Amino acid sequence: MTRSLTLVSVAALFAGAAHADYNLTILHTNDFHSRLEPITKYDNTCAAEDNEAGECFGGSARLVSAVAAARERAENSLLVDGGDQFQGTLFYTYYKGKAAAEMMNKLGYDAMTVGNHEFDDGPEVLRGFMDAVEFPVLMSNADVSGEPHLADVLMKSTVMELGGEKIGLIGLTTEDTPEIASPGPNVIFTDSAEAVQGEVDKLTDEGINKIVVLSHSGYEVDKQVAENTTGVDVIVGGHSNTYLSNSSEDAEGPYPTMIGDTAIVQAYAYGKFLGELNLVFDDEGNLVSAEGEPLIMDAAVAEDGATKDRIAELAQPLDEIRNKVVAQTAGPVEGDRSFCRAEECQMGNLVADAMLDRVRDQGVSIAIQNGGGLRASIDEGEVTMGEVLTVLPFQNTLSTFEVDGATIVEALENGVSQLEEGGGRFAQVAGLKYTFDPAAEIGSRVSDVMVMNGDDWAPIDPAATYGVVSNNFVRNGGDGFSMFTDAVNAYDFGPDVADVVAEYMIGLGGAYEPYTDGRIMKK
Repeated sequence: MTRSLTLVSVAALFAGAAHADYNLTILHTNDFHSRLEPITKYDNTCAAEDNEAGECFGGSARLVSAVAAARERAENSLLVDGGDQFQGTLFYTYYKGKAAAEMMNKLGYDAMTVGNHEFDDGPEVLRGFMDAVEFPVLMSNADVSGEPHLADVLMKSTVMELGGEKIGLIGLTTEDTPEIASPGPNVIFTDSAEAVQGEVDKLTDEGINKIVVLSHSGYEVDKQVAENTTGVDVIVGGHSNTYLSNSSEDAEGPYPTMIGDTAIVQAYAYGKFLGELNLVFDDEGNLVSAEGEPLIMDAAVAEDGATKDRIAELAQPLDEIRNKVVAQTAGPVEGDRSFCRAEECQMGNLVADAMLDRVRDQGVSIAIQNGGGLRASIDEGEVTMGEVLTVLPFQNTLSTFEVDGATIVEALENGVSQLEEGGGRFAQVAGLKYTFDPAAEIGSRVSDVMVMNGDDWAPIDPAATYGVVSNNFVRNGGDGFSMFTDAVNAYDFGPDVADVVAEYMIGLGGAYEPYTDGRIMKK
Protein backbone atom coordinates (compact mmCIF):
# COMPACT_ATOMS: atom_id res chain seq x y z
CA MET A 1 0.00 0.00 0.00
CA THR A 2 2.78 2.35 0.91
CA ARG A 3 4.65 1.46 -2.28
CA SER A 4 1.54 2.25 -4.39
CA LEU A 5 1.10 5.65 -2.77
CA THR A 6 4.74 6.46 -3.36
CA LEU A 7 4.52 5.56 -7.01
CA VAL A 8 1.37 7.65 -7.42
CA SER A 9 3.02 10.60 -5.70
CA VAL A 10 6.10 10.39 -7.91
CA ALA A 11 3.94 10.13 -11.02
CA ALA A 12 1.98 13.19 -9.91
CA LEU A 13 5.20 15.06 -9.26
CA PHE A 14 6.51 14.38 -12.75
CA ALA A 15 3.16 15.24 -14.29
CA GLY A 16 3.24 18.56 -12.47
CA ALA A 17 6.76 19.26 -13.64
CA ALA A 18 5.80 18.60 -17.23
CA HIS A 19 3.13 21.26 -17.00
CA ALA A 20 4.78 23.76 -14.67
CA ASP A 21 4.01 27.43 -15.10
CA TYR A 22 6.86 29.81 -15.84
CA ASN A 23 6.99 33.07 -13.93
CA LEU A 24 8.69 36.11 -15.44
CA THR A 25 8.92 39.65 -14.11
CA ILE A 26 9.68 42.41 -16.61
CA LEU A 27 11.13 45.54 -15.03
CA HIS A 28 11.10 48.47 -17.42
CA THR A 29 11.80 52.14 -18.00
CA ASN A 30 11.37 54.41 -21.01
CA ASP A 31 12.11 57.98 -22.10
CA PHE A 32 14.66 58.49 -19.32
CA HIS A 33 16.19 61.48 -21.12
CA SER A 34 19.41 61.73 -19.13
CA ARG A 35 17.68 62.29 -15.77
CA LEU A 36 20.55 60.78 -13.80
CA GLU A 37 19.75 63.09 -10.90
CA PRO A 38 16.39 63.27 -9.10
CA ILE A 39 13.64 65.37 -10.64
CA THR A 40 10.94 67.72 -9.38
CA LYS A 41 7.23 67.30 -10.02
CA TYR A 42 7.88 69.39 -13.15
CA ASP A 43 10.37 66.74 -14.42
CA ASN A 44 13.24 69.20 -14.02
CA THR A 45 16.44 68.66 -12.02
CA CYS A 46 15.70 68.76 -8.29
CA ALA A 47 17.79 70.87 -5.90
CA ALA A 48 19.85 68.89 -3.39
CA GLU A 49 18.06 70.44 -0.40
CA ASP A 50 14.66 69.53 -1.86
CA ASN A 51 15.86 65.98 -2.44
CA GLU A 52 17.01 65.76 1.17
CA ALA A 53 13.58 67.03 2.22
CA GLY A 54 11.95 64.13 0.39
CA GLU A 55 10.32 66.20 -2.36
CA CYS A 56 11.97 64.61 -5.39
CA PHE A 57 11.52 61.59 -7.64
CA GLY A 58 13.64 59.25 -9.70
CA GLY A 59 17.33 59.49 -10.44
CA SER A 60 19.65 56.61 -11.28
CA ALA A 61 20.68 56.07 -7.64
CA ARG A 62 17.05 55.49 -6.65
CA LEU A 63 16.53 53.15 -9.60
CA VAL A 64 19.54 51.06 -8.57
CA SER A 65 17.91 50.40 -5.19
CA ALA A 66 14.46 49.76 -6.64
CA VAL A 67 15.71 47.36 -9.30
CA ALA A 68 17.74 45.40 -6.76
CA ALA A 69 14.68 45.03 -4.50
CA ALA A 70 12.45 44.00 -7.41
CA ARG A 71 14.95 41.36 -8.54
CA GLU A 72 14.99 39.94 -5.02
CA ARG A 73 11.25 39.30 -5.06
CA ALA A 74 11.14 37.93 -8.62
CA GLU A 75 11.68 34.32 -9.60
CA ASN A 76 12.97 35.32 -13.04
CA SER A 77 13.44 38.94 -14.09
CA LEU A 78 14.42 41.07 -17.06
CA LEU A 79 15.29 44.78 -16.97
CA VAL A 80 14.58 46.47 -20.31
CA ASP A 81 14.21 49.98 -21.69
CA GLY A 82 11.81 51.43 -24.26
CA GLY A 83 14.28 53.93 -25.74
CA ASP A 84 15.22 57.62 -25.48
CA GLN A 85 17.96 57.40 -22.92
CA PHE A 86 19.63 60.24 -24.83
CA GLN A 87 18.96 63.98 -24.61
CA GLY A 88 17.34 66.10 -21.96
CA THR A 89 19.98 67.39 -19.53
CA LEU A 90 23.58 68.54 -19.53
CA PHE A 91 24.62 64.96 -18.77
CA TYR A 92 23.85 64.21 -22.42
CA THR A 93 25.04 67.56 -23.81
CA TYR A 94 28.43 67.09 -22.11
CA TYR A 95 28.97 63.32 -22.18
CA LYS A 96 26.77 62.32 -25.14
CA GLY A 97 25.95 58.62 -24.56
CA LYS A 98 28.83 57.80 -22.20
CA ALA A 99 27.10 58.67 -18.92
CA ALA A 100 23.92 56.87 -20.00
CA ALA A 101 25.91 53.76 -20.90
CA GLU A 102 27.69 53.76 -17.55
CA MET A 103 24.46 54.04 -15.56
CA MET A 104 22.63 51.44 -17.65
CA ASN A 105 25.51 49.00 -17.17
CA LYS A 106 25.43 49.73 -13.43
CA LEU A 107 21.71 48.91 -13.37
CA GLY A 108 22.30 45.71 -15.33
CA TYR A 109 19.87 46.21 -18.21
CA ASP A 110 19.26 43.14 -20.34
CA ALA A 111 18.19 44.93 -23.55
CA MET A 112 16.76 48.16 -24.95
CA THR A 113 15.25 49.41 -28.17
CA VAL A 114 16.50 52.44 -30.08
CA GLY A 115 14.57 55.64 -29.39
CA ASN A 116 14.38 58.43 -31.92
CA HIS A 117 16.60 60.61 -29.71
CA GLU A 118 19.34 58.01 -29.89
CA PHE A 119 19.74 59.33 -33.44
CA ASP A 120 19.91 63.03 -32.49
CA ASP A 121 23.65 63.19 -33.13
CA GLY A 122 23.66 60.68 -35.94
CA PRO A 123 24.54 56.98 -36.19
CA GLU A 124 28.14 57.52 -35.05
CA VAL A 125 27.16 58.60 -31.51
CA LEU A 126 24.63 55.76 -31.31
CA ARG A 127 27.37 53.32 -32.30
CA GLY A 128 29.64 54.67 -29.56
CA PHE A 129 26.88 54.07 -27.04
CA MET A 130 26.27 50.56 -28.36
CA ASP A 131 29.98 49.76 -28.04
CA ALA A 132 29.92 50.94 -24.42
CA VAL A 133 26.87 49.06 -23.15
CA GLU A 134 26.93 45.44 -22.00
CA PHE A 135 23.57 44.44 -23.48
CA PRO A 136 21.96 44.30 -26.94
CA VAL A 137 20.35 47.38 -28.51
CA LEU A 138 17.55 46.38 -30.90
CA MET A 139 15.59 47.80 -33.84
CA SER A 140 13.64 45.58 -36.23
CA ASN A 141 11.90 48.06 -38.52
CA ALA A 142 14.85 49.53 -40.40
CA ASP A 143 17.38 48.46 -42.97
CA VAL A 144 20.76 49.57 -41.63
CA SER A 145 22.87 47.54 -44.07
CA GLY A 146 23.92 50.73 -45.86
CA GLU A 147 24.99 52.54 -42.68
CA PRO A 148 28.58 51.49 -41.82
CA HIS A 149 28.29 52.50 -38.15
CA LEU A 150 25.31 50.20 -37.60
CA ALA A 151 25.47 47.42 -40.21
CA ASP A 152 26.01 43.98 -38.63
CA VAL A 153 25.91 45.56 -35.14
CA LEU A 154 22.36 46.81 -34.59
CA MET A 155 20.24 43.66 -34.30
CA LYS A 156 16.55 43.29 -35.03
CA SER A 157 16.00 40.77 -32.23
CA THR A 158 17.83 38.61 -29.71
CA VAL A 159 17.17 35.55 -27.55
CA MET A 160 17.84 35.31 -23.83
CA GLU A 161 17.76 32.20 -21.68
CA LEU A 162 16.40 32.74 -18.20
CA GLY A 163 15.35 30.10 -15.70
CA GLY A 164 15.67 27.39 -18.31
CA GLU A 165 13.37 29.14 -20.79
CA LYS A 166 14.21 31.09 -23.95
CA ILE A 167 12.69 34.56 -24.42
CA GLY A 168 12.70 36.42 -27.72
CA LEU A 169 13.19 40.19 -27.59
CA ILE A 170 12.40 42.41 -30.60
CA GLY A 171 13.17 46.12 -30.98
CA LEU A 172 10.86 48.64 -32.62
CA THR A 173 11.37 52.38 -33.29
CA THR A 174 8.91 55.04 -34.40
CA GLU A 175 8.64 55.14 -38.18
CA ASP A 176 8.87 58.94 -38.35
CA THR A 177 12.38 59.00 -36.87
CA PRO A 178 13.81 60.52 -40.09
CA GLU A 179 11.47 63.50 -39.57
CA ILE A 180 12.13 64.03 -35.88
CA ALA A 181 15.79 63.00 -35.49
CA SER A 182 18.96 62.56 -37.57
CA PRO A 183 19.43 58.91 -38.57
CA GLY A 184 20.96 60.01 -41.87
CA PRO A 185 20.16 58.84 -45.40
CA ASN A 186 21.46 55.29 -44.97
CA VAL A 187 18.90 54.07 -42.40
CA ILE A 188 15.70 53.07 -44.17
CA PHE A 189 12.66 52.68 -41.90
CA THR A 190 9.94 50.12 -42.66
CA ASP A 191 6.42 49.23 -41.53
CA SER A 192 6.24 48.46 -37.81
CA ALA A 193 3.77 45.58 -37.76
CA GLU A 194 5.36 43.86 -40.75
CA ALA A 195 8.82 44.12 -39.21
CA VAL A 196 7.65 42.74 -35.88
CA GLN A 197 5.76 39.88 -37.49
CA GLY A 198 8.82 38.96 -39.52
CA GLU A 199 10.93 38.64 -36.38
CA VAL A 200 8.15 36.80 -34.52
CA ASP A 201 7.95 34.24 -37.32
CA LYS A 202 11.72 33.79 -37.31
CA LEU A 203 11.83 33.31 -33.54
CA THR A 204 8.86 30.96 -33.57
CA ASP A 205 10.58 28.82 -36.19
CA GLU A 206 13.50 28.57 -33.76
CA GLY A 207 11.14 27.21 -31.10
CA ILE A 208 10.83 30.44 -29.09
CA ASN A 209 7.31 30.72 -27.61
CA LYS A 210 7.71 33.73 -25.31
CA ILE A 211 8.14 36.98 -27.22
CA VAL A 212 8.54 40.54 -25.92
CA VAL A 213 8.64 43.63 -28.15
CA LEU A 214 10.54 46.67 -26.88
CA SER A 215 8.83 49.51 -28.68
CA HIS A 216 9.65 53.19 -28.97
CA SER A 217 6.56 53.91 -31.06
CA GLY A 218 3.93 55.29 -28.69
CA TYR A 219 0.91 53.82 -26.94
CA GLU A 220 -1.48 54.11 -29.89
CA VAL A 221 0.95 52.52 -32.35
CA ASP A 222 1.67 49.74 -29.84
CA LYS A 223 -2.04 48.92 -29.76
CA GLN A 224 -2.11 48.83 -33.56
CA VAL A 225 0.93 46.55 -33.66
CA ALA A 226 -0.75 44.22 -31.17
CA GLU A 227 -3.89 44.12 -33.31
CA ASN A 228 -1.98 43.47 -36.53
CA THR A 229 0.45 40.78 -35.38
CA THR A 230 0.25 37.31 -33.90
CA GLY A 231 2.56 35.71 -31.39
CA VAL A 232 3.55 38.81 -29.40
CA ASP A 233 3.07 38.28 -25.67
CA VAL A 234 4.20 41.66 -24.33
CA ILE A 235 4.94 45.12 -25.73
CA VAL A 236 7.07 47.29 -23.46
CA GLY A 237 6.46 50.78 -24.77
CA GLY A 238 7.91 54.27 -24.90
CA HIS A 239 7.91 57.51 -26.92
CA SER A 240 4.46 58.81 -25.86
CA ASN A 241 5.42 59.10 -22.14
CA THR A 242 2.21 57.25 -21.30
CA TYR A 243 1.33 56.58 -17.68
CA LEU A 244 -0.60 53.34 -17.31
CA SER A 245 -1.97 52.31 -13.93
CA ASN A 246 -4.76 50.41 -12.23
CA SER A 247 -4.87 52.70 -9.21
CA SER A 248 -4.41 56.29 -10.43
CA GLU A 249 -7.05 58.59 -11.90
CA ASP A 250 -4.28 60.24 -13.95
CA ALA A 251 -3.57 57.05 -15.91
CA GLU A 252 -4.29 56.95 -19.64
CA GLY A 253 -5.17 53.27 -19.50
CA PRO A 254 -4.83 50.09 -17.44
CA TYR A 255 -1.53 48.43 -16.62
CA PRO A 256 -1.16 46.28 -18.58
CA THR A 257 -3.46 47.23 -21.45
CA MET A 258 -4.60 43.98 -23.05
CA ILE A 259 -5.12 43.88 -26.81
CA GLY A 260 -6.17 40.32 -27.53
CA ASP A 261 -3.52 38.15 -25.89
CA THR A 262 -0.87 40.90 -25.89
CA ALA A 263 -0.03 42.86 -22.73
CA ILE A 264 1.07 46.47 -23.35
CA VAL A 265 2.90 48.48 -20.69
CA GLN A 266 4.61 51.84 -20.41
CA ALA A 267 5.91 53.75 -17.37
CA TYR A 268 5.58 57.49 -18.08
CA ALA A 269 9.14 58.94 -18.40
CA TYR A 270 12.23 60.45 -16.74
CA GLY A 271 12.71 57.58 -14.29
CA LYS A 272 9.77 58.70 -12.15
CA PHE A 273 8.44 55.14 -12.22
CA LEU A 274 9.88 51.65 -12.52
CA GLY A 275 7.46 49.38 -14.35
CA GLU A 276 6.98 45.94 -12.80
CA LEU A 277 4.98 43.44 -14.88
CA ASN A 278 4.52 39.95 -13.48
CA LEU A 279 3.78 37.30 -16.10
CA VAL A 280 2.81 33.65 -15.93
CA PHE A 281 3.22 31.38 -18.97
CA ASP A 282 1.98 27.82 -19.28
CA ASP A 283 4.09 24.97 -20.57
CA GLU A 284 3.13 25.77 -24.17
CA GLY A 285 4.28 29.38 -23.85
CA ASN A 286 0.77 30.81 -23.62
CA LEU A 287 0.39 33.91 -21.46
CA VAL A 288 -1.81 32.84 -18.53
CA SER A 289 -1.75 36.08 -16.55
CA ALA A 290 -0.19 39.54 -16.66
CA GLU A 291 -0.38 41.77 -13.61
CA GLY A 292 1.55 44.66 -12.12
CA GLU A 293 1.85 48.39 -11.57
CA PRO A 294 4.46 51.11 -12.14
CA LEU A 295 6.33 51.74 -8.90
CA ILE A 296 6.71 55.41 -7.96
CA MET A 297 10.35 56.36 -7.39
CA ASP A 298 9.70 58.80 -4.55
CA ALA A 299 11.55 59.50 -1.32
CA ALA A 300 10.45 56.15 0.13
CA VAL A 301 12.97 54.53 -2.22
CA ALA A 302 16.47 55.00 -0.79
CA GLU A 303 19.23 56.17 -3.13
CA ASP A 304 22.18 53.84 -3.60
CA GLY A 305 25.13 55.65 -2.02
CA ALA A 306 27.85 54.60 -4.45
CA THR A 307 25.73 55.52 -7.46
CA LYS A 308 24.80 58.87 -5.94
CA ASP A 309 28.48 59.65 -5.34
CA ARG A 310 29.39 58.72 -8.92
CA ILE A 311 26.65 60.96 -10.34
CA ALA A 312 27.91 63.84 -8.19
CA GLU A 313 31.36 63.24 -9.65
CA LEU A 314 29.98 63.27 -13.20
CA ALA A 315 28.06 66.47 -12.41
CA GLN A 316 31.08 68.51 -11.34
CA PRO A 317 31.96 69.85 -14.83
CA LEU A 318 28.31 70.78 -15.35
CA ASP A 319 27.66 72.71 -12.18
CA GLU A 320 29.17 76.05 -13.19
CA ILE A 321 26.92 76.18 -16.25
CA ARG A 322 23.67 74.98 -14.77
CA ASN A 323 23.78 76.68 -11.40
CA LYS A 324 24.03 80.18 -12.87
CA VAL A 325 20.83 82.07 -12.01
CA VAL A 326 19.59 83.90 -15.10
CA ALA A 327 16.10 85.08 -14.15
CA GLN A 328 13.13 84.98 -11.82
CA THR A 329 9.58 83.83 -12.48
CA ALA A 330 6.46 85.05 -10.70
CA GLY A 331 4.89 81.61 -11.08
CA PRO A 332 5.50 78.18 -12.61
CA VAL A 333 5.92 78.22 -16.40
CA GLU A 334 3.89 75.27 -17.70
CA GLY A 335 5.78 73.27 -20.30
CA ASP A 336 4.26 69.83 -19.96
CA ARG A 337 3.88 67.93 -23.24
CA SER A 338 0.18 67.33 -22.58
CA PHE A 339 -0.34 71.08 -23.06
CA CYS A 340 2.45 72.14 -25.41
CA ARG A 341 1.60 69.47 -27.98
CA ALA A 342 -2.13 70.18 -27.97
CA GLU A 343 -2.84 73.85 -27.22
CA GLU A 344 -1.30 77.21 -26.47
CA CYS A 345 0.99 76.77 -23.48
CA GLN A 346 2.93 79.15 -21.26
CA MET A 347 6.32 77.75 -22.21
CA GLY A 348 5.45 77.96 -25.89
CA ASN A 349 4.63 81.65 -25.49
CA LEU A 350 7.84 82.34 -23.59
CA VAL A 351 10.06 80.65 -26.17
CA ALA A 352 8.25 82.03 -29.23
CA ASP A 353 8.19 85.54 -27.75
CA ALA A 354 11.92 85.33 -26.99
CA MET A 355 12.77 84.17 -30.52
CA LEU A 356 10.69 86.90 -32.12
CA ASP A 357 12.08 89.58 -29.82
CA ARG A 358 15.63 88.60 -30.80
CA VAL A 359 15.12 89.15 -34.56
CA ARG A 360 12.20 91.57 -34.83
CA ASP A 361 14.55 94.32 -36.01
CA GLN A 362 15.51 92.10 -38.96
CA GLY A 363 12.05 92.39 -40.49
CA VAL A 364 10.83 89.14 -38.93
CA SER A 365 7.22 89.20 -37.74
CA ILE A 366 6.31 85.55 -37.00
CA ALA A 367 7.84 82.95 -34.67
CA ILE A 368 7.06 79.22 -34.81
CA GLN A 369 8.32 76.77 -32.17
CA ASN A 370 7.50 73.05 -32.30
CA GLY A 371 5.88 71.87 -29.08
CA GLY A 372 8.04 68.75 -29.07
CA GLY A 373 11.12 70.93 -28.64
CA LEU A 374 9.87 72.01 -25.20
CA ARG A 375 10.92 69.35 -22.72
CA ALA A 376 10.03 70.57 -19.22
CA SER A 377 8.34 73.17 -17.07
CA ILE A 378 10.07 75.75 -14.87
CA ASP A 379 8.99 76.22 -11.28
CA GLU A 380 8.41 79.54 -9.53
CA GLY A 381 11.32 81.63 -8.30
CA GLU A 382 14.93 81.58 -9.42
CA VAL A 383 15.58 80.25 -12.91
CA THR A 384 18.97 78.68 -13.52
CA MET A 385 20.63 78.12 -16.86
CA GLY A 386 20.36 74.42 -16.10
CA GLU A 387 16.58 74.72 -16.00
CA VAL A 388 16.52 76.58 -19.31
CA LEU A 389 18.72 73.90 -20.87
CA THR A 390 16.40 71.19 -19.56
CA VAL A 391 13.49 72.91 -21.32
CA LEU A 392 15.56 73.38 -24.52
CA PRO A 393 18.23 70.68 -24.49
CA PHE A 394 18.73 70.09 -28.20
CA GLN A 395 21.29 72.81 -28.94
CA ASN A 396 19.05 74.00 -31.76
CA THR A 397 20.03 77.31 -33.30
CA LEU A 398 17.85 80.24 -34.27
CA SER A 399 16.80 80.13 -37.94
CA THR A 400 15.35 83.01 -39.94
CA PHE A 401 13.79 82.70 -43.39
CA GLU A 402 11.07 84.01 -45.70
CA VAL A 403 7.97 82.17 -46.98
CA ASP A 404 4.57 83.19 -48.26
CA GLY A 405 1.37 83.16 -46.26
CA ALA A 406 0.13 79.97 -47.89
CA THR A 407 3.23 78.17 -46.68
CA ILE A 408 2.68 79.40 -43.13
CA VAL A 409 -0.89 78.07 -43.19
CA GLU A 410 0.46 74.75 -44.51
CA ALA A 411 2.91 74.69 -41.59
CA LEU A 412 0.13 75.30 -39.08
CA GLU A 413 -1.88 72.46 -40.65
CA ASN A 414 1.14 70.21 -40.22
CA GLY A 415 1.30 71.30 -36.59
CA VAL A 416 -2.22 70.04 -35.85
CA SER A 417 -2.01 66.92 -38.02
CA GLN A 418 -0.96 64.61 -35.18
CA LEU A 419 -3.09 65.83 -32.31
CA GLU A 420 -4.38 62.35 -31.63
CA GLU A 421 -0.84 61.00 -31.18
CA GLY A 422 0.44 63.99 -29.20
CA GLY A 423 2.86 64.78 -32.03
CA GLY A 424 5.70 67.18 -31.27
CA ARG A 425 4.94 69.22 -34.41
CA PHE A 426 2.23 71.31 -32.72
CA ALA A 427 3.06 74.95 -33.52
CA GLN A 428 3.53 77.36 -30.62
CA VAL A 429 3.64 80.85 -32.10
CA ALA A 430 4.26 84.57 -31.65
CA GLY A 431 3.19 87.42 -33.94
CA LEU A 432 0.50 85.07 -35.18
CA LYS A 433 -2.95 83.86 -34.14
CA TYR A 434 -4.91 80.87 -35.38
CA THR A 435 -7.86 78.61 -34.60
CA PHE A 436 -7.98 74.86 -35.12
CA ASP A 437 -10.71 72.23 -35.09
CA PRO A 438 -9.47 68.84 -33.87
CA ALA A 439 -12.59 67.16 -35.26
CA ALA A 440 -11.99 68.39 -38.81
CA GLU A 441 -10.21 66.41 -41.48
CA ILE A 442 -6.41 66.54 -41.37
CA GLY A 443 -5.25 69.26 -43.71
CA SER A 444 -8.36 71.36 -43.10
CA ARG A 445 -8.20 71.97 -39.37
CA VAL A 446 -6.78 75.51 -39.28
CA SER A 447 -8.80 78.71 -39.74
CA ASP A 448 -8.77 82.39 -38.83
CA VAL A 449 -5.01 82.85 -39.25
CA MET A 450 -4.09 86.41 -38.31
CA VAL A 451 -0.75 88.22 -38.33
CA MET A 452 0.27 91.35 -36.47
CA ASN A 453 0.31 94.34 -38.80
CA GLY A 454 1.64 97.30 -36.85
CA ASP A 455 -0.52 97.41 -33.73
CA ASP A 456 -3.46 95.55 -35.27
CA TRP A 457 -4.24 92.01 -36.33
CA ALA A 458 -4.91 91.35 -40.02
CA PRO A 459 -5.85 88.16 -41.93
CA ILE A 460 -2.82 86.40 -43.35
CA ASP A 461 -2.29 87.03 -47.06
CA PRO A 462 -1.50 83.72 -48.83
CA ALA A 463 0.49 85.54 -51.52
CA ALA A 464 2.42 87.93 -49.27
CA THR A 465 5.96 87.20 -48.07
CA TYR A 466 6.60 87.02 -44.31
CA GLY A 467 9.78 86.88 -42.30
CA VAL A 468 9.76 83.88 -39.92
CA VAL A 469 11.97 82.75 -37.06
CA SER A 470 12.11 79.17 -35.81
CA ASN A 471 14.82 76.69 -34.88
CA ASN A 472 17.12 74.96 -37.33
CA PHE A 473 15.44 71.58 -36.75
CA VAL A 474 12.05 72.89 -37.90
CA ARG A 475 13.50 75.01 -40.72
CA ASN A 476 15.23 71.96 -42.16
CA GLY A 477 12.05 69.88 -42.24
CA GLY A 478 11.98 68.30 -38.79
CA ASP A 479 8.61 67.31 -37.30
CA GLY A 480 7.06 67.31 -40.77
CA PHE A 481 7.84 70.96 -41.58
CA SER A 482 9.13 70.04 -45.04
CA MET A 483 7.43 73.14 -46.47
CA PHE A 484 10.22 75.24 -44.91
CA THR A 485 13.14 73.46 -46.56
CA ASP A 486 12.87 75.59 -49.71
CA ALA A 487 12.44 78.89 -47.88
CA VAL A 488 14.33 81.87 -49.26
CA ASN A 489 16.93 83.93 -47.43
CA ALA A 490 17.31 81.15 -44.88
CA TYR A 491 19.96 81.47 -42.19
CA ASP A 492 20.22 78.51 -39.81
CA PHE A 493 23.23 79.50 -37.76
CA GLY A 494 21.92 81.91 -35.15
CA PRO A 495 22.53 81.57 -31.42
CA ASP A 496 21.38 78.57 -29.38
CA VAL A 497 17.65 78.92 -28.66
CA ALA A 498 18.31 78.25 -24.96
CA ASP A 499 20.68 81.22 -24.83
CA VAL A 500 18.10 83.37 -26.63
CA VAL A 501 15.45 82.51 -24.02
CA ALA A 502 17.83 83.09 -21.10
CA GLU A 503 18.92 86.47 -22.46
CA TYR A 504 15.30 87.46 -23.10
CA MET A 505 14.40 86.74 -19.49
CA ILE A 506 17.46 88.59 -18.23
CA GLY A 507 16.49 91.60 -20.35
CA LEU A 508 13.05 91.82 -18.77
CA GLY A 509 14.67 93.20 -15.62
CA GLY A 510 12.10 91.63 -13.28
CA ALA A 511 10.27 88.40 -12.55
CA TYR A 512 8.78 86.82 -15.66
CA GLU A 513 4.97 86.53 -15.55
CA PRO A 514 3.83 83.29 -17.27
CA TYR A 515 0.76 83.75 -19.43
CA THR A 516 -1.44 82.64 -22.29
CA ASP A 517 -3.42 85.18 -24.30
CA GLY A 518 -5.60 83.27 -26.72
CA ARG A 519 -3.22 83.32 -29.68
CA ILE A 520 -4.16 79.68 -30.34
CA MET A 521 -7.85 78.82 -30.07
CA LYS A 522 -9.54 75.44 -30.27
CA LYS A 523 -13.03 75.04 -31.74
